[in-house]
Amino acid sequence: MDRRNFIRIAGGGAVFAATGCSSELPPGALAAWQAPGAGETDVRRWALSHALLAPHSHNLQSWRVDLRQAGEVLLYCDLERLLPETDPMGRQILMSQGTFLELLEMAARERGHRAEIALFPQGVFDAQRLDGRPVARIRFRPDTGVPRDPLFAQVLRRRTNREAYEERRPDAAALEAIAQAGGAPGLRTGFSTGNAAELEQHRRIALQAWRIELTTPRTILESYRWLRIGPTEIERHRDGIALNQPVLRLIDALGLFDRRKAPAPDDRFTRLQIADFERKLAATPAFFWQVSEGNTRELQVRSGRAYVRAQLAATAHGLSMQPLSQALQEYAEQESTYAGIHALLQAARPSQTVQMWTRLGYGPAIAPAPRRGLQAHLVQA
Repeated sequence: MDRRNFIRIAGGGAVFAATGCSSELPPGALAAWQAPGAGETDVRRWALSHALLAPHSHNLQSWRVDLRQAGEVLLYCDLERLLPETDPMGRQILMSQGTFLELLEMAARERGHRAEIALFPQGVFDAQRLDGRPVARIRFRPDTGVPRDPLFAQVLRRRTNREAYEERRPDAAALEAIAQAGGAPGLRTGFSTGNAAELEQHRRIALQAWRIELTTPRTILESYRWLRIGPTEIERHRDGIALNQPVLRLIDALGLFDRRKAPAPDDRFTRLQIADFERKLAATPAFFWQVSEGNTRELQVRSGRAYVRAQLAATAHGLSMQPLSQALQEYAEQESTYAGIHALLQAARPSQTVQMWTRLGYGPAIAPAPRRGLQAHLVQA
């Protein structure tokens, strides 16, 4: 989702020049990316310092970890960091728990430990909501023979890139590596790359789903809740949708942007956002997806684990990904786009679910997203 560019305002370059402000994110918000786990003697804390760099929907970072049992980690979902409007059943949140678990296991291997992961040790969440029981129990076992994962080398380089991509098609070797990395039992992966009519169908559905989310008051307000505008907010929260463009900071400081009020569907800036995303879609050379047979809570976690592996493989080949989550979301206004993308990806049977759908291409270098750091995720005694 192109959430980092919520507000596009003509003349921003002139304001930038006049104010002399920088749009770079404040260093404190990115500190977790600098030598994660440095100085940690507890392998669990070292591994967790890498796991929290995983991708998460809306950058909510809804990971809570309990280290009070020696040699173990209990992973919980932070129920204060959910998306009830756009992700009402918590499917995407559980995928984000999966991305965390995958990086945690990879990091444990890097330190000569086997991470034994047991999902839902106190019972599986029901299909409609998440609750306070743990998502996983992870036991760390020393094992000098455990193989390291070559994808771990990409953890600090991984980005969710929402910028415009080059129009050149990804090469065959890269697509094969992504497909292999993103596969898992119960999951089918695929790409659209060369068929112009098929690519246009992807673009049409993605644009319509984006328009729906921008113009549905309750869903846009949910995103507004997680906006962090300007260096002070970004560094204080180190989560959510970080926006540091000087012109937006000025408008926000002047009280001209009310985050408590949804814009009208024909609002000028809403139209600009839609047009901006349409341009990016038009230049996107490929799309990647994962389809599951079934939609159990375990499969959702497994899909997240497979997705981050696919993204790391893409990173290794110089490629970028951006999830197109809107059409996969289970709320009423997206019913037609949900049906459309499932039909396009041959996942129209009730037993099948499109768990992930992304843009794929060669993107520009970008900074990482803010992270809250390990201490913010620890369950206190």
